[in-house]
Amino acid sequence: MSIKNKLSRMKSHIKKEEQTTPVKNIEIKGKNIPFIQQWEQENVYPYWLDQDYCLIREVSYPLDYTHGNYTFREFCHIVDEWNKVNYDHPLSAKGHQAKELFFFDTETTGLGGGTGNTIFILGYAQLRENEIVLKQHILPHPGAEVPLFNSFLENVDYTTLVTYNGKAFDWPQVKTRHTLIKEHVPKLPEFGHFDLYHGARRMWKHRLDRTKLSIVEEEILGVKRQDDIPGFLAPMIYFDFVERKNPEGMLGILKHNEIDILSLITLYTHLSYQLLRRDYNISAKETLEVGKWYAVIGQTDIAKQNLLSIQEQNKEEVLEAAFLLAKEYKREKRLEDAAELWRKIVQTYTQETKVAMVLQSLIELAKMAEHKEKNYQLALNYTQTAEQIVKHKDKLDKMMFELQKRSERLERKLQMNNRNQLFHQ
Repeated sequence: MSIKNKLSRMKSHIKKEEQTTPVKNIEIKGKNIPFIQQWEQENVYPYWLDQDYCLIREVSYPLDYTHGNYTFREFCHIVDEWNKVNYDHPLSAKGHQAKELFFFDTETTGLGGGTGNTIFILGYAQLRENEIVLKQHILPHPGAEVPLFNSFLENVDYTTLVTYNGKAFDWPQVKTRHTLIKEHVPKLPEFGHFDLYHGARRMWKHRLDRTKLSIVEEEILGVKRQDDIPGFLAPMIYFDFVERKNPEGMLGILKHNEIDILSLITLYTHLSYQLLRRDYNISAKETLEVGKWYAVIGQTDIAKQNLLSIQEQNKEEVLEAAFLLAKEYKREKRLEDAAELWRKIVQTYTQETKVAMVLQSLIELAKMAEHKEKNYQLALNYTQTAEQIVKHKDKLDKMMFELQKRSERLERKLQMNNRNQLFHQ
């Protein structure tokens, strides 16, 4: 059964292409490379090492090429923008040029770890001169890993790797396979690493059920794939290619991998536009997530700029931004500013507002009234309001116990205070 028939049975929506006419093998360095003419028509050429080889595909894109919502020129521009700001971020390209970012993705025979999982495509894209150059190193059969890795490592020049879940999957796989042949190929270099998967999850988990790259492409980046071969079919297609040598299925996987890599450039550009406040269509929720992200990493000033920019009509986002700002003000010992925001939350929250945020605001106000203002009645009022909220919520028994203890203490203080006032009258 041909690869087309296998695919049509497994995935009815995959477009059936015309039957490929077999091409006569040609001999290079004493070895036959099956279907070499078909490979060459797709910019794929052999790389020889001793008596074995891998295949390398190379394509280029001009900087004005649009992939999704951005051109590659905008990627270059946003790297320049990172170099102009005076704050830091895990995705900051400050100190780098656009050509130093290395967008990397692999295709493997499985999703598990360990030596049983083989990498059969090492793909990457990088700025060179005035174009984006994309290269893919292809494993023609399982015994060709030495030429595969040698071709990948001998001339590659990169400072910062950019991946999608590459820290957890792609690069550990590369290191595992490299370990098996490290005596025969160049060593793996050290580099920085931007893993965009974590940024996508942080920014859009409120909007997307899953943050798989293909979903982020369609829902966020404006990338529309056509006649794409699903990634889960890649191992089956590769094994068929190893058996039959016909490249028709592999060409579809190469195109799938190519789009993955180009989408990394678009995703890095989009995340950077949002983090640098250059995305003028950013939503209130996204602005809130940017502010929270900066707050978590201690970049307080830029966090405040984002949180304060959320408009009042976005009520829930405004309240959450107020809560985060109050936390920063408390840390800076600006208690009056913090209290003003806590009161705003307590006075205007709705059923959609996060309960923990409201309760924490009430507790902070109660503590301030008790210890700073010595207004025990006001502190008791805040505490009892919190108790009323907790009473109608499940799994908050511990908080109810703590609130009741606070109420009892405040009632004792209030009684003692009243007795003292009567005594002094």
